[in-house]
Amino acid sequence: VQLVESGGGLVQAGDSLRLSCLVSGLTFSRYAMGWFRQAPGKEREFVAAIDWSGGKTDYSDSAKGRFTISRDNAKNTVYLQMNSLKPEDTTVYYCGANGFFRATPRGGYDYWGQGTQVTVSS
Repeated sequence: VQLVESGGGLVQAGDSLRLSCLVSGLTFSRYAMGWFRQAPGKEREFVAAIDWSGGKTDYSDSAKGRFTISRDNAKNTVYLQMNSLKPEDTTVYYCGANGFFRATPRGGYDYWGQGTQVTVSS
């Protein structure tokens, strides 16, 4: 199983980025997907999750209204559109796959990607 994130980079405050996570080695449509982030020395933090169909989503308070999670089951890819980025959004972002596919779980993920760095300058 492989999850490969891309789309991170260096942007200015107020800019947008779209992260992508390409998944292989599992039946993508049988997994809920999530985005998390983790700063050095801190625990991994939930950002957003989406169920297998894309019909249900969940967001952290910090992501609500600014970030949008979506998925394309034909492309085995989950996305995180991040708008109005703030310097405090700077960290490494990870995608995860969770076999509890009808839900939008905030924990208990089975597989993880290697992460992509997002840096927001003020």
